[in-house]
Amino acid sequence: MKMDAVENTMDLLEAIKARHSVRSFTDKMIEGEIKSSLQDTVDECNRESGLNIQLCLDEPDAFGGMRAHYGKFENCKNYIALIGKAGTDEPCGYYGEKLVMKAQQLGLNTCWVGMTYSKSKAPCVLNKGEKIQLVIALGYGNTSGKPHRSKDMMQLCKVEGEMADWFKNGMEAAMLAPTAINQQKFIITQSGNTVSAKPLAAFFSKFDIGIVKCHFEIGAGKENFSWKEV
Repeated sequence: MKMDAVENTMDLLEAIKARHSVRSFTDKMIEGEIKSSLQDTVDECNRESGLNIQLCLDEPDAFGGMRAHYGKFENCKNYIALIGKAGTDEPCGYYGEKLVMKAQQLGLNTCWVGMTYSKSKAPCVLNKGEKIQLVIALGYGNTSGKPHRSKDMMQLCKVEGEMADWFKNGMEAAMLAPTAINQQKFIITQSGNTVSAKPLAAFFSKFDIGIVKCHFEIGAGKENFSWKEV
């Protein structure tokens, strides 16, 4: 099957709705055009962001110990390492989620991972001042995962005046964004065509806000609003 045929079966909104965290994977290898397409997207994200994201395939060591067992990971041999300098939490979240969406379009399953893997065993090349911030477990899942509950929309946003349709669409996508232990510690504010997204005090919330903003842009349409720095 040609890659464009694979990707065209699922647009980004469909990918958002279909994607759930998966921690148990089959032995099927990521190879051929799917591997190439994923690597091309990694390269594109690195060019845009200045990050040093690396794709690690058929590498069992990082998820081979007790940490992975504690996190309920099984047979995880593929992952994306999000690498950057201090202060790159939000970009790691944003561009990492772009890669999660690409993986979903390509028929792969994913899971964001903050702690239950061994950084020292990941065969990544780090430049001065860089570190592995997070990784994204990757592969063909034994299941497609399952959805988690979300907070009510009005707990997650503030609107000055009437809520615009594009803002509502953006919020619906943002509510499906994966966040650490499903905490959803963020607030998104609409003022006219200007939107701000603020992380609240919580574990990994600065990474989460990048993921949330990626989802919001997909749902709302980037042409309908501009971000205000918080």
